[in-house]
Amino acid sequence: MERKIITTSDGSHSIFIPELNEHYHSFHGAIQESKHVFIEAGLKYVAAQQQTISILEIGLGTGLNALLTLMEAQALSKAIHYTALEAFPLGSDITNALNYIAALDAKEYADPFELIHSSEWEKETRITTTYSLKKINDTLRHVSLPGDQFDLIYFDAFGPPVQPEMWTEEVFSKIYTTTRNKGVLVTYCAKGEVKRTLKKVGFAIENLPGPPGKREMIRAVKI
Repeated sequence: MERKIITTSDGSHSIFIPELNEHYHSFHGAIQESKHVFIEAGLKYVAAQQQTISILEIGLGTGLNALLTLMEAQALSKAIHYTALEAFPLGSDITNALNYIAALDAKEYADPFELIHSSEWEKETRITTTYSLKKINDTLRHVSLPGDQFDLIYFDAFGPPVQPEMWTEEVFSKIYTTTRNKGVLVTYCAKGEVKRTLKKVGFAIENLPGPPGKREMIRAVKI
């Protein structure tokens, strides 16, 4: 499947898949969207309550969420255990061309960002002294996840029209089981059907203002 690097409105890169007519991020701004949904509404919310945070990302993609999490965790002096699922990893020809380090003016994170992509799959890798990463080359539907494992879920799958199988009761039940009590799921999607499914499996739903181009986003808390 062909993947093309495109530049979004905030100057940061994303990926476009012509076959699906789908982007990895909002064309209004990749960095802007990721910061709003996953860092501001997710990481900072959880970090206010604890020192060490275990994160599960559904869709490593370009590694932008992993990079922004590393940068913010360093600023907040938090320890991160990061697990990322990715069924279709990007090749190094694409990841090496992404402009996030320049766009964020973060030269000191160039090597960690490269390691995020080059680290071995299925093996925990220490990216920094306080940030470990385990990448799993599998889908959420097939992977086995332990119960009560994660404090924060970044649900960054393609939207329901493109990946309807990722937004089902079965999938969210699996996420609920692997989320710790009072753990949090954040996603850019705020469709009514998604909210109802999350509620059905046990999450409490909070509607938050979305990033530019989206009216709302979801923060769900395990209760």
